[in-house]
Amino acid sequence: MRAFHADHTVPVLPPGHRFPMDKYRLLREAVAQQLPQLQLRAAEPASEGELALVHAPEYIAAVLEGWLTPAQLREIGFPWSPGMAERARRSVGATIQAARAALREGVAANLAGGTHHASAAAGGGFCVFNDIAVAARLIQAEYFRAGRGALPVAVIDLDVHQGNGTAAIFADDPSVYTLSLHGAKNFPFRKVAGDLDVDLPDGCGDADYLGALDAALARLWADHDVRHGGPPGLIFYQAGADVLATDRLGRLALTPAGVAERDRRVLAAAQERRIPLVLTMGGGYGERIEDTVAVQLQTVEIALAGWQACAAQRHAQANPGPVGAAERE
Repeated sequence: MRAFHADHTVPVLPPGHRFPMDKYRLLREAVAQQLPQLQLRAAEPASEGELALVHAPEYIAAVLEGWLTPAQLREIGFPWSPGMAERARRSVGATIQAARAALREGVAANLAGGTHHASAAAGGGFCVFNDIAVAARLIQAEYFRAGRGALPVAVIDLDVHQGNGTAAIFADDPSVYTLSLHGAKNFPFRKVAGDLDVDLPDGCGDADYLGALDAALARLWADHDVRHGGPPGLIFYQAGADVLATDRLGRLALTPAGVAERDRRVLAAAQERRIPLVLTMGGGYGERIEDTVAVQLQTVEIALAGWQACAAQRHAQANPGPVGAAERE
């Protein structure tokens, strides 16, 4: 399984900044040590043309050239620096590369990404560019250009915060189905309606969360059958760790075991339908950064198991067993 990272470019943050930027490096180091089966790759930056599939050219230029206004920077939550702009490009590039790998191999990951608060002309909530939206549009174009027809996409966003930027970008695009399961009273306080939004109360625990997830996934498959006559051709899974009870910004009450079951259900549903899946890590703001990293590592490990199952399926298809007498007849 391939996993892409962008933590080799680090934005300059002031002392005491509340965003735990070190979690990306710590996750990559944990993956390298504990999951040696993964192929870790440093991400290439997304090009300006790729970013322009989603984002307004003037906004791209403002980010890359450093003339975002103070108000825009407050919305994003990061000060501008060359490292901030470069990391934003590489985070998008990581999801693009993971999407290409997933189409070939079944499952792939960006060890960051899931920047779902960025809209076409603005960032927000620690999100500069929307990596999932850019990757979805680019992969759809490449898929069509290769003569494979249209590629319907589904975004399964299970970060604790609603994916308002993703919903806004795809509001008038029936080729991308956006599902968000999130805290009702959490950021953003003005939600942007997607195809399916599930509001959860503060303190929602494992059992209620998993019940809501099962119902939402059933609705996704049913809606997609009506809209496209079958399942999506690619899933982007935003697997935020900020649903944990110990998260500083989460307000839900999931345990690590509950998060693991969440991830298993999404991966199993994709595997059952043979849908390639791109994993992005989303948010995570634990009181102890080690708790966030441990849950994200667990998510990557479950994705690896899904990739191994996909590899076994491909091997079985490529190497069918001997035909028995009954089958010959």
